[in-house]
Amino acid sequence: MTSNIKVHVLHTGSVIVDETLPFKYKSNMPFAWTGLFRSKKKQLHLPVSVYLIEHPKGLVLIDTGWHTINRNKPVKNLALKAQLPEGEAVHEQLKKLGYQPADIDYVILSHLRTGHADGLNHVAEANQILVSKEEWMAAQKDKVHYLPNGWKNINIETFTFKESGIGPTGKSFDLFDDGTIEFVHAPGHSAGQCATRIKAHKDKNSFLLLVSDIGYNRKSWEYGLLSGAIINKDEAINSLNWVKVQSNCPQCIETIANHDTAIKPQVITL
Repeated sequence: MTSNIKVHVLHTGSVIVDETLPFKYKSNMPFAWTGLFRSKKKQLHLPVSVYLIEHPKGLVLIDTGWHTINRNKPVKNLALKAQLPEGEAVHEQLKKLGYQPADIDYVILSHLRTGHADGLNHVAEANQILVSKEEWMAAQKDKVHYLPNGWKNINIETFTFKESGIGPTGKSFDLFDDGTIEFVHAPGHSAGQCATRIKAHKDKNSFLLLVSDIGYNRKSWEYGLLSGAIINKDEAINSLNWVKVQSNCPQCIETIANHDTAIKPQVITL
């Protein structure tokens, strides 16, 4: 395992949504984000990212993208449709990098919504699969925003956010207890969603921020633009504001949203 921290930004297909879903402007018609009765010309193709972290203490995968079943029977509802070309599923991406699912020490789910947990079956042999306790409890009750079949018969464990003074709620989970990979509670889009803050060993002040679905790209947090897919407006605003502060911090190497078309597959070394 490398002595540095390498973060592989991987695109596992894309999601097709109405242009009003990522950015909820005041001028948007009610429920326009669902795409109902809207022209296909209003649709956007957004990447669905996962992140493989090569860390001195283990191999960490954040999120799992789409399941290959989407090639024949794509997830499709009022708000989105899945696309997954050959070779882009999470296990196919891992194989290209020389890894098998059993090599993964931790699969951490930023949250359990569609596109983030859909490919869990492809990495079910990972040593440990974790999601926040808040997110797991929400998914047991909410049958609208979640598709439980995505993790059926998968051994998922929960982690507990601790009071740390970090993030919009002041709670986070430090994976290795050394500050190098912290999962920061950032609700709004979902109850237990977390952002990921990654710091290098040699320079603990510099960090990379992965914001999951807190925002869809930089203008989300720069201009306070909420998406159409939130469950709590106040929490979503608070999380966006936190990302803005972090993003503008001189120590922030880069801020990456999960569905940002400007972010290309790459490797970031810390």
